[in-house]
Amino acid sequence: MLNCLAAAIPPRSRVITCEEVFELKVPLRDCVGLQCRQPGLEGTGEIPLRRLVKEALRMRPDRVVVGEVRQEESLDLLIALNSGLPGMASVHANSARDAVAKMCTLPLLAGENVNSRFVVPTVASSVDLVVHVALDRDGRRRVREVVAVPGRVEDGVVEVADVFTTVAGDLVRADGFPPHEDRFERAGHDLRALLGGG
Repeated sequence: MLNCLAAAIPPRSRVITCEEVFELKVPLRDCVGLQCRQPGLEGTGEIPLRRLVKEALRMRPDRVVVGEVRQEESLDLLIALNSGLPGMASVHANSARDAVAKMCTLPLLAGENVNSRFVVPTVASSVDLVVHVALDRDGRRRVREVVAVPGRVEDGVVEVADVFTTVAGDLVRADGFPPHEDRFERAGHDLRALLGGG
């Protein structure tokens, strides 16, 4: 899914990818791939994903793509997204809502000074869309739902709105609408024309 989405990135963009193992194939001329390194026999030389995300931000990217967010690197990604840098990442979860909840808990692994009072509103304001892909019984991966994150938090829970949902095996348009319509306009996309009034 990340490869498919990355294929739609404008050709003049500078993209930095961060992965544990190289899997992304971004078809752009200015794409820099960063890969983690395991520690050597002496226990030194390790380069974790969190360090890659921090280094990527110093490389003046137009977009950052993180292969899979699993631990405290999610905090650095959230901070980057919150500063206005576009980005994408994959997260293992059972649904789009579970993915949002996971993004609210993973940054807490970064240290005791990080708490949910900071993380939850940051997720709400930094994430626009979540696409949930599931493996069907026939072995094919399919988009099961797309949810928007309007930016509101209620009782410590990030609110989401269904943009597309699966009904009787088909992906159909729901009532939700992505936030930050101006960002899509700057990228040359008319959300009202693509999705209807919402």
